[in-house]
Amino acid sequence: MSSKELKFDFNYEILPEAYNKYDLIFKIIIIGDSGVGKSCLTQMAIKNNFDSVYQSTIGFEFFVLNIKIGEKVIKLQIWDTCGQEIYRSLISNFYRNASLAIMVYSVTDRKSFENLDLWYNELKTNSNNKINVFLIGNKIDLDEQREVKTEEGEEFKNKNEIIKFIESSAKSGFNALNIFIEAAKLLYDEYLQEIKNKEGNDSNDNNNNDIGHSKSYDDNISRNNGDTSTLSYKRSKKKKCC
Repeated sequence: MSSKELKFDFNYEILPEAYNKYDLIFKIIIIGDSGVGKSCLTQMAIKNNFDSVYQSTIGFEFFVLNIKIGEKVIKLQIWDTCGQEIYRSLISNFYRNASLAIMVYSVTDRKSFENLDLWYNELKTNSNNKINVFLIGNKIDLDEQREVKTEEGEEFKNKNEIIKFIESSAKSGFNALNIFIEAAKLLYDEYLQEIKNKEGNDSNDNNNNDIGHSKSYDDNISRNNGDTSTLSYKRSKKKKCC
């Protein structure tokens, strides 16, 4: 099975990082072993830049990607975490309130693939049960050094609650930006579905003369432009926070 480039059948626009007007904001966390290319993949997607000199992330790095889909501007807050064992307890704090996790391994490093079980279990333990998960097989530009077949990535995705499996290359840029566009569209569609469900519930509530007990969906979206460290899209239901 060969790697496929993601194609989109919807209109989108990548906006400047400093763009400060947005309608929706979502928190994304990137996890995986050290050295699999998490930071390089994110840098290529956000800044169109690849650094061939490996520098291990200490703690985490923070990025912002603004994407306009339809009439809505979506701000993605991207938390790129380190992969070293020494920082694992620190990383677990960043799972909270994440809408989507991008779990990365290197196709040239079987150990990083085998460790996916550990990352996936940790994610499920520390995050919201409804978190969306993407699985990324990175470094496909080094196909001659490949240790993990595409089919193995597909199999892992199918065995677990993973939405998408995508192969990528931070060095060439193959699918780097597309991963985040796909994430934005998925979360936007989910938002629209929740709005639709809420409207249906409100209609039923009105018919039952039970009005005013539910919060609007947008009440669950933090809009504090002055504190980007705490912004997140919270998946809370009616009358529930956190």
